[in-house]
Amino acid sequence: MFGLFDSKESVGEAKVFFGSHEESRDELLEIKNPFTKEVVSKYPKCDEYDAKRALEVANKASIDAKKTPLHQRIKWLEDVANSLREHKDEFAKLIVDEVAKPLMFAKIEVERCAETIELTAKELINLHGKTIATDAMPSGREALAYYKRVPVGVASLITPFNFPLNLIAHKLAPAIGAANAVVIKPTPEAPLCASKLVELFINSEYAIKDTISLVYGDADVGGELVKNPISRVVSFTGSAQVGRIIMKNAGIKKVSLELGGNAATFIDESADIADAAKKCAFGSFYNSGQVCISLQRIYVHEKVYDGFANMLANEAKVLKVGSPYDEDTFMGPLINDDAKLRAARWVSSAIDEGAKVLYGGKEVDGIFPPTVVVDVRDDMKIVCEEVFAPIVSLVKVNSYEEAIDKINNSPYGLQYSIFTNSLKNTKSFIDDAEAGGVVVNDIPTVRFDIQPYGGIKQSGIGKEGPQFALEEFTEIKSVVIF
Repeated sequence: MFGLFDSKESVGEAKVFFGSHEESRDELLEIKNPFTKEVVSKYPKCDEYDAKRALEVANKASIDAKKTPLHQRIKWLEDVANSLREHKDEFAKLIVDEVAKPLMFAKIEVERCAETIELTAKELINLHGKTIATDAMPSGREALAYYKRVPVGVASLITPFNFPLNLIAHKLAPAIGAANAVVIKPTPEAPLCASKLVELFINSEYAIKDTISLVYGDADVGGELVKNPISRVVSFTGSAQVGRIIMKNAGIKKVSLELGGNAATFIDESADIADAAKKCAFGSFYNSGQVCISLQRIYVHEKVYDGFANMLANEAKVLKVGSPYDEDTFMGPLINDDAKLRAARWVSSAIDEGAKVLYGGKEVDGIFPPTVVVDVRDDMKIVCEEVFAPIVSLVKVNSYEEAIDKINNSPYGLQYSIFTNSLKNTKSFIDDAEAGGVVVNDIPTVRFDIQPYGGIKQSGIGKEGPQFALEEFTEIKSVVIF
């Protein structure tokens, strides 16, 4: 992929793409690295007219896209996955530059992104319908009847900052793989990540002309992508607050929302608490807690509460916190100063309500540290709402029944987990947990890109994961032949 990272400019410029046509703009907004505060990229300011233009380009391109043979779409995705791996180090550095994700995890994200695209290519072969027996009932009669899956046409894809490559891939690969055209509005925090990824797709020898457009912006751009009738699917990952606005404004079209979470786990008295503490430290502080399935609430049986709390604090202490550019850094800064201030307020509020900070809680060298809060009651704000910061709260319970009641007492329902050696509690938890996903003997932060992923209640509607996202980006067409 000659030229993708050949620029000698120290600050990269993201491009607007109206289909395969690339544009620059005179007015550019700057992105500063959350750790160094240095300008690392620039991107064009777009408006609702740019969004409308992009949708119109996509609408025209969708006519040819749906006629493209399956083998070309599979080759397209495979080619991009291979190109992504060829530029793994460059993409990883982009992620560190724009969102300050530690380098070790940035490299993992690039590989996961390639895998997500590959998985989609494999799943396309299974995107089919089935025949139907029309004479199964007395009122029916014999005919050749079947249904097939067809592309929706145009999809609007709106993505967040915490996984600036892989969460685009989870939408983009299934959307174009299913023969649609798309308009992407990536997070304003990582425009160059999106721009370079889109370049890989557009520059592939197997690309379908004009099927991918890329615009940047906030509510005005997103609003046009949501409301415009050209868009037949809106796929959004972000906050529940914005999700409600999308549902209100989308009109009659398919909407897929992966929203917030308030992930919780229960540490049963039978659990291996040393193993649980180590895993919970990872789940609570990975990506500075900026994950919708970041472990936020830990309900601990009273018999092991004190021992587990001390083990968790000790695990938090040994995590390397610092520059995201260092190979061995586990946790870097939050995405911006507002997020850091908000985290401090969460902790201050909990202390005012009677909780105690066992470890962390105060900024160190510009970074909000891993923070363990104990003596938390389930009516405190810190466990009732999504924190999205490296803060975990421990609540003491006296039984499985009390724990599951408290875990389910949330407007969210993305993923929950349990640590236990009790088969009875395992079976009960799988049925009782009100969530889109459950995990046994590991953290709720576990996500395999191949699995169905999505929540219930205020955590959203629809499912991601290549096989399941392909259903979101297609419609069922019923056929009867006499």
